[in-house]
Amino acid sequence: MLRIVTVLMAAAFGGLLAYFFDPDGGRGRRAKARDRLEAYFRRNADAMERRGRYAASRAEGLGHQIENAIAPEYEPEPNDATLTQRVESQILRGRDVPKGAININAEEGVVVLRGELDRPEQIRELEDAAAHVKGVRAVRNLLHLRNTPAPNIRTP
Repeated sequence: MLRIVTVLMAAAFGGLLAYFFDPDGGRGRRAKARDRLEAYFRRNADAMERRGRYAASRAEGLGHQIENAIAPEYEPEPNDATLTQRVESQILRGRDVPKGAININAEEGVVVLRGELDRPEQIRELEDAAAHVKGVRAVRNLLHLRNTPAPNIRTP
């Protein structure tokens, strides 16, 4: 059995030698085989490099997630101008909100809403939306319905 395997291996090796060292087409076959081997190793090297970069970026991302879970970054309280802009962008987002009829400003983290609206539910919705903006300590609501006095004006 061992002799048969040895003879078959020797025949296969001889066939390869004859194939690659044939005087007529051996040179081209050797060049083609070399090019294919180089391309194979290039493709696999690129794939391995991509996998390595992917694994490194995943590990870096996991490190950031763990770091943020353990010690989240401190975010300072926004100043009044920033807070006003945040509230404006949040509560004036809807289509049915009359943007020109509402005045918003902030004083030491307290948001003040002024203006006239058409429906009482709009007033409640805007006050609630302003209270949920990050950094707002309190909301002072001076919004009122049309043809009614403002809440901060006293009538005699």
